Amino acid sequence: MINDNKLKILRDSFGVKLQENIKLCNFTTMKVGGPADALMIAHSSAELAGMIDAVWKLELPLHVLGGGSNLLVSDLGLRGVSIINHAHTIKINSKSAPYSVWAESGALMVNLGKQLILRGLKGMEWAATIPGSVGGAVYGNAGAFGKDTSNDLISADIFHKESGREEWSCERLDYTYRASTLKRNDEPAIVLSALFNVEKGNPEEIKTEIEGYRKRRAKIQPPGPSVGSVFRNPQGHSAGRLIEETGLKGKVIGGAIISTKHANFIINNNNATARDILDLILLARSRVFEKNGINLIPEIELVGEWTDLPEFLQTIMKKAK
Repeated sequence: MINDNKLKILRDSFGVKLQENIKLCNFTTMKVGGPADALMIAHSSAELAGMIDAVWKLELPLHVLGGGSNLLVSDLGLRGVSIINHAHTIKINSKSAPYSVWAESGALMVNLGKQLILRGLKGMEWAATIPGSVGGAVYGNAGAFGKDTSNDLISADIFHKESGREEWSCERLDYTYRASTLKRNDEPAIVLSALFNVEKGNPEEIKTEIEGYRKRRAKIQPPGPSVGSVFRNPQGHSAGRLIEETGLKGKVIGGAIISTKHANFIINNNNATARDILDLILLARSRVFEKNGINLIPEIELVGEWTDLPEFLQTIMKKAK
């Protein structure tokens, strides 16, 4: 919990923008998550930076949530301050080469895709089907259909607790599969905005390609509240196929179920708890290892307070490599 003196400073600084004991289930795609000690919503990158700076100066735990995908928040909630990132301005240079798109980190990738269609810009069609935010994509090297963030990112505006606000190149982010140096090293840093490279194209062709991706995603991915893909695909394997081979499709724990459509998805089927979901994650990983000797690496992150969390999961979730 936040001590009274620090809480008073936050109240005095942010007034009605500061909310207390707000359930985070309303801010995650899985629709689970306990209360945040304190919560604020940022509507611009400047406001986001100001809120972050204030929390860091008070030396309080900080959590920034964008689209709330690829994230499992504990039933016990989050201590310190949670900031919901609704900074979603998108600016597109479509008049002169080199063409580019700049977006605040709270902008949704699907909205970015819609803007690119309208302006006839190609190169990021794959991103138009990603259910998360620009910040999450930069942080975790989100991708789909054989492409990812590292293919298109020019640079990102990063606010680092130790070095302040800096522009990081794509090379400095040192991307690997579904990870960046920020994620691998658990850096105390937040993505404020990002600049991407795009090219001129035919609007109808771009629209057709994006619709094709959406249909492919709808065909293989199940509906309902989820965190997205739970595990990374091991080299030469499909995580979903490995789980399916253990016979766990349709396995239910509490209100959560391993999807019968795609085994690498866990669905909040009936008021699931975060623990229900975690128990299915642990079960799937254990069964795959027993059958194939493969240790699946979670693609999602666990945040908040957890009880009886295996040591391997603490390490993997904090510093996924």
